[in-house]
Amino acid sequence: MLPSKQLNAISSRIIGCAIEVHKRLGPGLLESVYEEAMCIEMKHGGLAFERQVPVPIRYREVELKTPLRADLLVSQEVLVELKALDELHPVHEAQILSYLRLTGKDLGLLLNFNVPVLKSGIRRFRRDFRK
Repeated sequence: MLPSKQLNAISSRIIGCAIEVHKRLGPGLLESVYEEAMCIEMKHGGLAFERQVPVPIRYREVELKTPLRADLLVSQEVLVELKALDELHPVHEAQILSYLRLTGKDLGLLLNFNVPVLKSGIRRFRRDFRK
């Protein structure tokens, strides 16, 4: 687990990449398009990441076969969920909080690209509380 200062620096770089993607592509595209563009932008910015990362689920000591995947895991520390929706709902926040709990990661970003200004589509979450 990285110190908060380093996690904040990584999340700032991720948000910078997202702003650049949104500036170049704008709203109204599919989530998969934004995911691919984010990967290109993060690679261009020197961020290490994994795409479509399995999220293991254990129930009564049995690992479930139901596949869950987080969109991006950046620097092995920050989970990123991408959306392209008219509005975010509590279920989207619950999703990223569950992914944080299940993976043991401390910081997650929920990025909704289907907004006129990306700033209004950015939500930051800590495993223990929303920030």
